[in-house]
Amino acid sequence: MNPVVVIPTFIYPRRHRGGADVVSTYDHPTAPNQEGELRCLESLAKVEGLGLVVILVSADVSLEVQAAEKVQAIANRHPDVTTLVIGAAELALIEQRMAQQNIERLSKEIGLQGYGAIRNLGLLVANVLGFDAVVFLDDDEVIDDPKFLEKAMYGLGKLTRQGVPIVAKTGYYLNDQDSYLSKWEDKWYNRFWQQGRAFNEWITKAMRGPRLSRSNHVCGGCLAVHKEAFRRLAFDPWITRGEDLDYMLDLRMYGSDIWFDNQWGLRHLPSNAVHQASKLSPEERDTFFRWLYEYRKLEYSRALIDLQQVKPASLEPYPGPFLEPGLLRRIRLTAWMRSFGRPDKKAYRLAAKAATGAASAYAEANCAKYFEFQYVWPEAMNRLESDQLLSEALVRSAMLRAQDVAAASVPAPVAAAPATVASSAPAGGATPMCHPERSAAGAEPKDIPAPPVPLPHADIDPGMTTQIRLDMED
Repeated sequence: MNPVVVIPTFIYPRRHRGGADVVSTYDHPTAPNQEGELRCLESLAKVEGLGLVVILVSADVSLEVQAAEKVQAIANRHPDVTTLVIGAAELALIEQRMAQQNIERLSKEIGLQGYGAIRNLGLLVANVLGFDAVVFLDDDEVIDDPKFLEKAMYGLGKLTRQGVPIVAKTGYYLNDQDSYLSKWEDKWYNRFWQQGRAFNEWITKAMRGPRLSRSNHVCGGCLAVHKEAFRRLAFDPWITRGEDLDYMLDLRMYGSDIWFDNQWGLRHLPSNAVHQASKLSPEERDTFFRWLYEYRKLEYSRALIDLQQVKPASLEPYPGPFLEPGLLRRIRLTAWMRSFGRPDKKAYRLAAKAATGAASAYAEANCAKYFEFQYVWPEAMNRLESDQLLSEALVRSAMLRAQDVAAASVPAPVAAAPATVASSAPAGGATPMCHPERSAAGAEPKDIPAPPVPLPHADIDPGMTTQIRLDMED
């Protein structure tokens, strides 16, 4: 297997509350003047068999250049980790190439705004660069196990006893208490919303079972996706959050599945970022949008004859109860009860109203769009698979930024190219693509020196098929 590690990171003003689009609110954005997260880079240096690490920079439109340079500066401090920083400039190159290939405009579906679109961008970049697996990490995670990547690839691409291919798998998080259990509180105001209890019931059983078992849960920061999945199936860019769990449901609807590996995990620690002024976290604020959207989406999917039916009963004990009829009533009750028992009473009252207003309207308006997008995604991935011209343009763009950032931090007149930037062989005879940040200054891609180092590739054996068969639940 030849995996690439993909890490999204978020740079936004401290008081950023998201745009008019509900998908543009994030859990822990970093302010431009803060050091930021990306603590995972230091721990990645210890991981055996590590190849390329792609960092996706989501930033406020006014900060796009500054944010990419900031992230690049952090990456330059970790020369043992080969990184490729993808920001607005690289996204522009991708959109330019998609237009050249007559791929319809997919700025909402593939980009740097919204959890689902960002993950789709990571999949597309992996496809362009020719990798056959993607391992998603979060920027605030710490990896303690040198065998992390080897464990990530265990079983991926193999078959079960019944001939079912393992095209995606997830692991687990350890929190700051070294526990994989949710810090759910059994409070009276959570009576109708036992999400933490249901999750704990599921993962306790999964951790005691065979190494690999079908998963009802997905940790987006500990997720491995095989090319046979990501070339065929995209993430949903219209879900406000929970795009990782949603991807499991999408896979089931389209005839595949996600597997849980109880020997593959990492530490997901509290964020260093300073949160917004609201006492209500983004997750709490957007929960109702998320679950109502998911419920309507599954409802709509049942009318499509070419999809597998996914019923809440098959998702017990989690997340099935949160996808059943009566969800709207439970949301209203929970929001009103929390408005009396939790500190931010006004926010929860507004949330209760949103469940019957904006959240319901959003779900009805958008629940069908993902399935329309899915008709386009496989063809787009096919046209851009191992695209030499785009690969060269992305690498050169990232290299220029890395050189500029390195030069700015060194008083010497000429700075050597940092080892943190990956590259590929130039595409012979191809028409050069215009670099979005340098075209105005008259510097064309032909003036950029060719990348001197090939893209690093890992070569990891996912394990013997017989081993997999003996250590999994079909």
